[in-house]
Formats: sequence, C-alpha cells, structure tokens
Amino acid sequence: MISDQPELALDRIECAARTLGAGGLVAFPTETVYGLGADAENVGAVERVFAVKGRPTTHPLIVHLGGAHQLAEWAADVPDTAHLIAERFWPGPLTLVLRRADRVPRAVTGGLDTVALRVPNHPVALETLTAFGGGVAAPSANRFGEVSPTTARHVREGLGADVDYVLDGGPCSVGVESTIVDLTGEPAILRPGGVSREDLEHVLGRAVSVRAKSAVRVPGQFPSHYAPRARVLLVEPDRVLDNAELLVGRGRRVGVLLPPEFAGDAASCSARHVIAVPDSAAQYAQRLYEFLHDFDRHECEVIVASLPSPEGIGSAIADRLGRAAGPRDQASRDSDRFNGR
Repeated sequence: MISDQPELALDRIECAARTLGAGGLVAFPTETVYGLGADAENVGAVERVFAVKGRPTTHPLIVHLGGAHQLAEWAADVPDTAHLIAERFWPGPLTLVLRRADRVPRAVTGGLDTVALRVPNHPVALETLTAFGGGVAAPSANRFGEVSPTTARHVREGLGADVDYVLDGGPCSVGVESTIVDLTGEPAILRPGGVSREDLEHVLGRAVSVRAKSAVRVPGQFPSHYAPRARVLLVEPDRVLDNAELLVGRGRRVGVLLPPEFAGDAASCSARHVIAVPDSAAQYAQRLYEFLHDFDRHECEVIVASLPSPEGIGSAIADRLGRAAGPRDQASRDSDRFNGR
C-alpha cells in the first residue's frame, strides 16, 4: 500500500508500525533524507531492502532507534564517549559505529561485528520508531548509488511500488546524510554529514580524524555515489561559467550550480538549467539533492559545479559532490573528458 496523503495522522504512524511488524518496507522521513526501513531483526525484510535498492549485501545498514536509552540493547561494550556524544547529538544527524550486540543480525551489518546506530531528529520518525518499539534498519530510500530522496515525491519517483508504505513527513530539514563516527577505537569520522567535525571536536575536547578509508565498512564510502543521471563536473569556482559555455557550444545539455559569488551572472549563462547556490552552507546542504534531482528532470547531460569551503557542513556537501562526480565506467569517463576537467 502506497500512501499519498500528507497529513501526519496517528493512524498513519500506526499503519507504518504495523507494516514494519509484518515484515514490510516503509519509507519514512528523517531530518537528513528519507529512509527505506525494515524491522532490523527480521532477516527476510532486511534482505528485501538490499534487493529493492540493488545494494551490495556487504554494505551495512544503519539501525534507527527511538531513543538513546536503547543504545545498550543494540551495542556491546558501549564506551563513555558514546554516551557523551549521544547525550549531545541525539536525536540528530549523527551515527555511532560500535560493537554489535547479539540481537543484531549480520545481514544488517554486512557480516561485520560492528553496528551503526542513530536516533533521527524528526517527529514522524520518532513516533514511528516508538510505535514500532524495535530497531529499524534503513538506508536512503532510493536505488543504490543514485541521489538520495529528501521528499516523499523523490521516493515515489525512484522506488514506486517496491515500497509497501510511504510516510510523508514533508521535506527533510538537514538534507544530507548523518555524520558517521567510529567509536570502536579512537573516535574517527568515516562519513561527514549533518554534524560538523568542529562541533564533534568541541564536545569531545580533542581532535577527531576523518578517514577516507577504513576497515570498518559504512554507508557512503563508494567512489561513485549520490549520483544523478547527469555527469557532474567539478571545477574551480571562477571556471564554472566558462566550462558551462564550452559544453553548451559542444551541443551538450548543461546544468550549472553557480557559486554564490557569481549569482549575478546567472541570467547571462546559456546553459539549459542554472541554479544559484545559497549563501548559507546549511541551506545549500538542505537543498543539494533537490537541485540534483531537478537537473535530471530538466534532462541535463552534465552538471558543472565547484566544491564549497570544507568548513562545517560544507565538508559534507563537498563529499557528496565529489562522489556524485566519481568515476562510473570507462566509456562515460571518456565521453565526458574535455579541457578543464
């Protein structure tokens, strides 16, 4: 059953919880992106998540909880650091990687002895998790490697009838996935996201490393990820317009993510679709995936963009754009190669 009603009635929460309890898949809103949820202890339901997404079964899922009080039920040997971080950032866009408790199926963890846990900061998600009572394993509600959904419409367009129930909670407020922090050793960020490195360091009172590679597999580590159908070309900010015009001259259908400092030049750009990036990094993050979806709707072949400053949530934006621009296959790389790339 697919829900198309925007109202957040209690019966819709209960319907979502019942669907999860029956082994079904529920797309639900969080503050970051929409998740494709299944009962984390139902191996058959979890395996269906992987099948619907087309996701490698070795790629772990995040287990969503209704509150920090459930942490010890899902993780073993929880360090004080985990409680400190959870107290400050949960509910919120931060995921903790810890040793898994026995109740966590290896189907959820990709065969690893670690589990990724978070408490989302969205009233609909929290009500659903409370009504369900258990953990919900959920990646983003889209096909693997594609742009994450930040509205219920994105979910329906991407997954269609493969989802048993879509719970519409409006657009996501953060817009990029959670920060993932490995706490199985010294704290380290494995994926930048909605909580900045600076905020995490402030709470911990120490420097926190960011690992490009880790023995602990977590979501979002593939070189090509979060990718629209259009190719993404990253150049220096002052080269965005020149590269866009070069591609237009070659007959390409071009989209442009125009840096804020060049917003005044948008009207003079002959690209098919031009989006001026918001001045606020938080607003940019919130709308980044909306922008990428929009370029696909305009049937752009290539998107010309630049990376923002990596401070704060800008680090997450840069990570997502970098992976959206990652290599897909040799043929497409060759077809998109030109001066300035």
